[in-house]
Amino acid sequence: MTVLREKTEKSLKIREIPLDTKGMIGYNKPCVFVRIGVLRPQPRKLNCNLNATRTLNYHRRNAMKTYMAKGETLERKWYVVDADGMVLGRLASQVAAILRGKHKPIYTPHVDTGDHVIIVNAAKVTLTGRKLDGKKYVHHTGYPGGLKEVSYRELLDKKPEFAVYEAIRRMMPKGPLGRQMLTKVRIYAGPEHNNAAQKPEVLVLK
Repeated sequence: MTVLREKTEKSLKIREIPLDTKGMIGYNKPCVFVRIGVLRPQPRKLNCNLNATRTLNYHRRNAMKTYMAKGETLERKWYVVDADGMVLGRLASQVAAILRGKHKPIYTPHVDTGDHVIIVNAAKVTLTGRKLDGKKYVHHTGYPGGLKEVSYRELLDKKPEFAVYEAIRRMMPKGPLGRQMLTKVRIYAGPEHNNAAQKPEVLVLK
C-alpha cells in the first residue's frame, strides 16, 4: 500500500503507513495506521553545574590512594611497661591497642602492624571499687559439672600473669589474626624480664 501522508514537524519526521489487521484478535476495523518517527540529532545541552563537575574531576585526578601496610616489610619496636599500681582494665586496653598497631598512622585492619610489649610487675595491678572480691573469673573444665569460678583477689595472688593476659586477650580480635597479635606480649609477675637483648623502650601508660 502507498503512503497516505508525509509531513515534517521540527525535529520529528512522521509517516503514516496503513497496516492490514484482518485476522488480528481484538481488531474490528479493516486497517489501522502506524506512525513511524525518525528523530533528528538534538543540539548538545550545556551542563548547568559545570563548576561542580570540574571540581569533582580535579579531586578524582589528585586523590590519594589508600595505603595498605604489608606485614613482611614492617619494623616492630619493643616496649616495656611497668604495671605497678595501674588499673587492670586501663592497662589491658592500652596494651591491646599497641599490639594491634592502632597507635600508628599505617594501621591496617587485616594486617598485624603492632609492636612487642613487655609487662613487668603484673602482680601489682589493682582493680577499682570492690572488684577484687566481687568480680569473678569463670571457666569450665570441660567435664560435666565442671563450672568453676574464682575471685580476682585469689587469681592475682596465684596467677597474676594469667589475669593480665586474659584481660588483654578479651580485648583483641577473635580469630587467627588476634591470636597472632597476642604472641607479641610477654608478662612477668616481678620487675625482671628476659628480653634485655631486644633493648626495649620504656613506655609510660596513663
